[in-house]
Amino acid sequence: MPECFLKAFGRSVAVLIDCFEVRGPTPSGLLAKAQTYSHYKKNSTVKLLIGITPQGTVSYISEAWGGRTSGKFITEHSKEFLDKLIPGDVVLADRGFDIGMVTGQVRARVVTPAFMHGRSQLSADDVEYSRSVANVRIHVERLIGLVRRKFQILEHRLNFSMLQHGQGQPVARIDDVVVICCAISNLCNPIVPMTEISETN
Repeated sequence: MPECFLKAFGRSVAVLIDCFEVRGPTPSGLLAKAQTYSHYKKNSTVKLLIGITPQGTVSYISEAWGGRTSGKFITEHSKEFLDKLIPGDVVLADRGFDIGMVTGQVRARVVTPAFMHGRSQLSADDVEYSRSVANVRIHVERLIGLVRRKFQILEHRLNFSMLQHGQGQPVARIDDVVVICCAISNLCNPIVPMTEISETN
């Protein structure tokens, strides 16, 4: 277990989750446009849930959903992901992943940065807690960026054929492409260092 996780959470972190968006074609129909428009990316996208281990390897990729779909919805409909959680597991997520109800069914715990909840500011403890979550959650964002840079197909706008299912295939082509890209990235050196580098002046 990398030192940064041990210091903040012990050995309980099983997975870090986030959503991974790829620009898709702009549909002509109004309903399809609404379903694929991502307010975060200001574009039509497809969105996938990605899970990485504390060591920095991709352990889960969901099927692609329209860019408007929330991370919470995708997680709740990712049965293969939820079925792998065991009692005592900690899932590190961003604020938008209000998934405690579904992970609680297997007695796994979701850890997210602290919310304001109508307060004017966070307490000192909440600030420190949020910092510890952010310091380890940054690795999932780094991995997503790394996969994008390695595989240009994920940087460019997809065409409609990537969203279609191949003959006799249960998933869209983009699902297979992202899984293959992540599998290849798992063969590279891990992005999370096992020990922290001390800062010296």
